[in-house]
Amino acid sequence: MIEEYILNYVLLFIFLEFYEVSWQKAPSIMGMLVRMHKYYAKSVLLFLIMHPTFYFSIGFVMLCEYNPYAVVLFLIKTIDIATKIQLMEQIFVKKELSQELSLALLAPINNFLPYIGIVIYPILILLALS
Repeated sequence: MIEEYILNYVLLFIFLEFYEVSWQKAPSIMGMLVRMHKYYAKSVLLFLIMHPTFYFSIGFVMLCEYNPYAVVLFLIKTIDIATKIQLMEQIFVKKELSQELSLALLAPINNFLPYIGIVIYPILILLALS
């Protein structure tokens, strides 16, 4: 049986991840970047605030005393946000976009893709707390 505190962490993370998916979801990665850029253009801080699971992962790593699974969760979230910022800078600020990258970003994505974190991250939380 999963202990109550573990279940609370998993449920909180799922709730926060659903929030992130709800404001980022689009039919393509470019569509997602356009939605994210609206917040990023206003303020980088606002963009970062819109990612509460990132802050959850920071606290979770410290709470778990740098458990390897918690560190993996934190690294994935950090790389995710860094990649988004890098792509937005390249596309919307520098306006440099290769044809291959534009084709990849405009390609339709599976409806399940935005929700993949809701499956992967709770598994990492469970592993870190077990």
